[in-house]
Order: sequence, then structure tokens, then C-alpha cells
Amino acid sequence: MNLETLNFSLTNLYRAYAQGTEPREIYREFRRRLAVWNDPALFISLAEESQLEPIFLRLATYRADELPLYGIPFAIKDNLDWDVLPTTAACPGFAYQPETSAKVVELLIDSGAVPVGKTNMDQFATGLVGMRSPYGTPRNALNASWIPGGSSSGSASAVAAGLVTFALGTDTAGSGRVPPAFQGLVGYKPTRGLFSTRGVVPACRSLDCVSLMTKSNDEAFTIQKVLAQFDEADPFARHVRSQRTTFPTTPTVGVPRPEQCQFWGDTLYQEAWNAVLEKWRRLGAQLVEFDYEPFHEAADLLYQGPWVAERLVAAGEIFSSRPEALHPITAKILAGAEGRTALQTFEASYRLETLRRVTNQIWQNLDVLLLPTAPTLPTLSQVEADPIGLNTQMGYYTNFLNLLDLSALALPGATCSDGRPFGFTLVGPAGADEALFQWGSFWEQRQSQAPVPTAYGKTILAVAGAHMRGLPLNSQLLERDARFIAEAFTSSSYRLYTFTEGRIAKPGLVRVTTGGSCLPLELWDLPESAWGSFLALIPHPLCLGKVELSSGQWVTGFLMESSHIEKCRDITASGGWRRYLKEL
Repeated sequence: MNLETLNFSLTNLYRAYAQGTEPREIYREFRRRLAVWNDPALFISLAEESQLEPIFLRLATYRADELPLYGIPFAIKDNLDWDVLPTTAACPGFAYQPETSAKVVELLIDSGAVPVGKTNMDQFATGLVGMRSPYGTPRNALNASWIPGGSSSGSASAVAAGLVTFALGTDTAGSGRVPPAFQGLVGYKPTRGLFSTRGVVPACRSLDCVSLMTKSNDEAFTIQKVLAQFDEADPFARHVRSQRTTFPTTPTVGVPRPEQCQFWGDTLYQEAWNAVLEKWRRLGAQLVEFDYEPFHEAADLLYQGPWVAERLVAAGEIFSSRPEALHPITAKILAGAEGRTALQTFEASYRLETLRRVTNQIWQNLDVLLLPTAPTLPTLSQVEADPIGLNTQMGYYTNFLNLLDLSALALPGATCSDGRPFGFTLVGPAGADEALFQWGSFWEQRQSQAPVPTAYGKTILAVAGAHMRGLPLNSQLLERDARFIAEAFTSSSYRLYTFTEGRIAKPGLVRVTTGGSCLPLELWDLPESAWGSFLALIPHPLCLGKVELSSGQWVTGFLMESSHIEKCRDITASGGWRRYLKEL
């Protein structure tokens, strides 16, 4: 296997290890790629191979399939402790050598993952632009003239550059969502307390979350399952009760009123937002406008209220005794904490509780909120000219989440005509993390759907059940020299039912005018000479008809007579035949 061309996705690395590759080889390939990438501002410190020897020796005692993250390389934001390297929070004068690792780092290493180094960040996690570090500004992996986003700047850049599979960040005001949005990644901010924050240098300890940055939704979900473990030793850890996990057949998606959407003159970002909204409509979502003002008011409390004083808990000593050790903008922001009174703190706390009560009502009518992750993606020079003003804009859609105790998943959404990535964020209540990953999967799978090649013409057959690869009736296609073409999805105008014919359970698609869903299927090229014998095998109440794909094309596929559905079970909510079988 050629490691120099290997994409470091979970799937590819699983395959590489199954074929005999060793974790040490992947680490060496990481170092080779890092040298080629040549960004001295990306990592604050790196692990040498000798320092990883205990990890490699331990992995040698396992088979690759015995650990969920066997040999997977990851990066650590340098405000999380790892007992191998110093923690700096991007402040050299603050640096210390931790005796133990952060709980999340321990969990990842125990699951087989291999840490490679500590990434650069906005100092003390104070900023959303990624340009507030004495170690320099990590390069945006998509375009060096754009800001990388902060404060988890290096973590996002390392993943986007293909150097590691995933990276740990933190998220207090959006630091785990904005950098991924600016570099075409997935950013996951869990419910507060779901991931341990023991061993994390606080920004606002009562609000901080450890975040994940990956290239795909499914990868983030896989890693989340490793990290979502209650930590008895963390006073801020919570037993988070999981919310709904059944995906709605007709999603109700809340979006801010148009006049409440701010893009500060970035018309291309606004066009990308409109394109994302249109994509969700085509996928069958019902977009419902909601009042964003109470969310925005809560967001303003983060930096304009007393919570800015909480940032002095970690940086207070160095701020008061050695202010010259701080980045000038970090020092300016921390100076805003001086003079905050207990009276102001209680007043703001009371107001926040009112806003929580108001905003909690929204979940009675909506499944999820859909927001832009950021209102614009500026250049480095633009931020240099207005470092605080543009940073404030970055938090318009992010600052309220931890104050209101919400969960969030940031996903790539569209590409502007000037090449800049545009990301959106799905927001749910506390405990909705697993549901958000279902939303992410729903979106992500449907973005990869390409139109059916017209060269196949009338020989295309769409199958949504037992004829799919690896299922009992797939042999009926293979015996007739049918050829698999691609996975696809129906349009949002179908429901799925199951019935039993003989000893085999089968599904049937029924086209509906309302309440439908996008459902997975497979496309096969069935030779024209084989259609006659194949038709003879189709049992009642199934028949062949025209099926509309999510791409807007129509192909021949299995349908079920609608008059028969009273005798069948509606399994649309399962999200497809394979998922239904997995649930069983």
C-alpha cells in the first residue's frame, strides 16, 4: 500500500491496518507530510517517535479490530493536557508540564488513537479568527489568504491538510465550529458535560466544551462514542439524557427570519445560505421561521456581560503580574473583565434564565435549528485592519449555544463563487447529540448523490430492499449479469413499508403527496434481455414503476400498490431497509 497517497480517513486506515500496516508507519507518514506542508505556525509542540514508543508497544499487543480507534492519528489543541508535552494555551509564559493527561486524551489513547502533537490556537482560547497567537497564524488549508478561524485554528488546519484523521479542540463561543466551517470540515460541539473537561485550561469553565473536528459526520460520531463517558472526577460532568433518536419523516427545521440574518455585506455568503436553505427544502424539510432575537441577546452576554470575568480565572495571575507576556488583543479583552461587580453578575444570570425559558419553548414545534456557522470568511489583511470588530461578527451565530445549554453540529454546506467554503450549523437542545448526527448523516449522504449516467438509459433499475448488495435476493440480479452502478436516494415523496412474502421480509416504496422522506436505494444496470425473466419474479403487491431520485431524475424501480399498505408496517422512520434490518 502506498502510504504517501493514502487518505487518512477512518475507513482507509482500518483497511491499511487490516492489510498489515503498522501504526508506527502512519506516524512516520504524518511527519513526512508535515515537512512537506511546511507551516511552522501549525503545531506548538510535536511528539517524537521515541515519546510514542509506549503507545506503539501497547498497540502491538492488539489486533487492529480490537480497538475502535486503533492507530488513528490525532492532534490536540494546546489547552488540553497531555503528559508527554507541555501545555501552553499559546502563551509561552504560562507553559507547564502536566503530570497527567486530560480525560478525553486518556480515553482516545485507551481506544487505540495516536496523538502526534499540540496545535496552535488563539491565546487562552480567546478569539474566533485564529490570529491571536505569539506562535503565528496557522495556514488555512484551503487558501492561505483566508483566516483559519479560531480559537481551534491549528486543530482545524491539521485535519483539513490531511495530516491527521481528527483533532481535539475546545468550544466556548464557537471555537470548535468556526474553524471547521472555514476549512470545509465537520465541527461537533457536544452538550455541556457530555465530554469531560478535566485537564483543560479554562476559558469560561462553566461553559467550556471539548470539541471534535473531522472530515465527515460519521467519523465524528464514531469518535464521540469513545468520548461520551461520564467523568466522576470532573465537577462539570453530567449524566446527559439522550433525546429523540428516531429521524422525523417530515423534518421541521427552524431558520431565523430573513431580517435577522446578518452577513455584513457579504453577498456571496448570503447567496450560499440561500442555496443551503433550498437544498433542505428539496430534501423534504419544512422550513419554519423563528425569532432569533432572544438567542442573539443571550450571545451578547458572553463578552458584553460578566462572563468575560470568568476568563481571568485561568489567565488572571499572568494578566496582573506579567501582562507583557500576553498577546495585545488577548490582554485588551481580559482588561474588560476589570470592574465587573457581583451585582452585574447576578443581574445577567437572572436575565439569562429568562432567555433560557423563552428559547426552550421553541423545541415544542421544531426538530432542529439551522443557522449559518459564520456570517463571512474574511482575509488575513481584513482582520488585521479590524481585529476586534470582525471577531465580534464571527460569533453572531455561535456565542449563545453554551449559555443556553444547547448542542451543535457544524457541517460543510456550499461553496461560494469565489471558492470560499460556507458552513451551516444544526442546533439541538441538551442531549440531542445523537439526533444531530442522524441529521448530519441525512445531509451528508445526500450531498454525494450524482446524476445517473444517461448512457445507461432504460436499463437502470432502482432497488430499495432485499435485492440490494449482500441481501437475500441480490443473487437474482447477479444471475442476470446486472451491474451495480451507485447508491442513491429517492426524492422526499416516498414512504417505506414492509411485508412478508414467503419466508423473506420485503419493503415496498409508496409515493405520497405529503409526509414523505428521502430513502436510500441502489441503482443497477440490468441488461435488456434479462428484464422479462426478472419481471416474472416480482410478487404482488410489488410492481415496477417510475421512481424519482433526489437528483430529480426518474428511473424504473420497485413500487408497492398503495391499496395494500393497510396490511403492512410503515418503517419510513427507520431511514431505509438496511437500517430497519439493523434495528431488528
